[in-house]
Amino acid sequence: MDEWWKEACQPLDAVMRERALARQDQLTKPRGALGRLEALAVQLAALQGCERPQVERVHVSVFAGDHGVVEEGVSAFPQAVTGQMLRNFVGGGAALAVLARRLGSALEVIDLGTVEPLHLAGVSHLRLGPGTANFTREAAMSDQQLQQALGAGRDTARRAAAGAAQLFIGGEMGIGNTTCASALAAALLPHSPLTLVGPGTGLDGDGVRRKLAAVQTALRLHADHCAGPLETLRRLGGFEVAALAGAYLGCAQQGIPVLVDGFICSAAALCAVRLNPTCRPWLLFAHRSAEPGHLAVLQALEAEPLLDLGLRLGEGSGAALAVPLLQQACALHNEMATFAEAAVAEGAV
Repeated sequence: MDEWWKEACQPLDAVMRERALARQDQLTKPRGALGRLEALAVQLAALQGCERPQVERVHVSVFAGDHGVVEEGVSAFPQAVTGQMLRNFVGGGAALAVLARRLGSALEVIDLGTVEPLHLAGVSHLRLGPGTANFTREAAMSDQQLQQALGAGRDTARRAAAGAAQLFIGGEMGIGNTTCASALAAALLPHSPLTLVGPGTGLDGDGVRRKLAAVQTALRLHADHCAGPLETLRRLGGFEVAALAGAYLGCAQQGIPVLVDGFICSAAALCAVRLNPTCRPWLLFAHRSAEPGHLAVLQALEAEPLLDLGLRLGEGSGAALAVPLLQQACALHNEMATFAEAAVAEGAV
């Protein structure tokens, strides 16, 4: 087995971090007056290896796959929606497509395996299988499928690097994938599924109870085999979740900062960090979603999200919404005058 994800991720540039900190101290404002925007600019300087970072070239990819656990009645929507949304992504009508367009970023759409085979122009169809298996009865993926899904994410990171991306956003699409994320979080964290399972795409009370039962059944079935993150991901994950984890690891190895979206993407980030903790500094977190399990995952990752807007759409949409905040942090850092340049007495503001 090629365990490429264990390779060390890029170190942060301590010299550029110090230079960025020094610049912040010279700008015409009281020290710390711009709050987290100052810290973001300094963090990006260390990640990008330059005193004046930029977030203009954003690589946006969305990974899709179906989930066998949908057989348990865990979603308010039929699985056909996964394929229909792929059409919507390439047609430009999905929320992430709109936001990527506003950012001036192309949207890469990668189909890892829907129940029904699709042939859509503008979509990369990798076809690892007709969705994952129902993890309440067996492992979600084979060893080969897991390797292929992780590798698909790494390949995306390599394409982002080839395009000189300054930031990576990964999105997801797959009916049933909040169930998958809840199961992964429950297996990897000391939390009861009772506190992690939520309504997802809009389940009623009976639907949430079915979803909780499916997660509990899966945890009992796989408990003796989930000692490590890789096997946990294979048994309880999804094609798109594994690909996201691979993309986050690949970006950290390539030296590309990542902006992580909501609950499902954060569950993938948790898997990535458990597989290789050296990727953690490369992960920024866009928002706290309305899904109840997201807070537990963020806390486990010691992550402080940028936004809290009650979002629960997924797709990578929350991350795309947060990009202008990073851009403004960089603009303030790069373009504000220093005390010397503005002929303002230091300490006067």
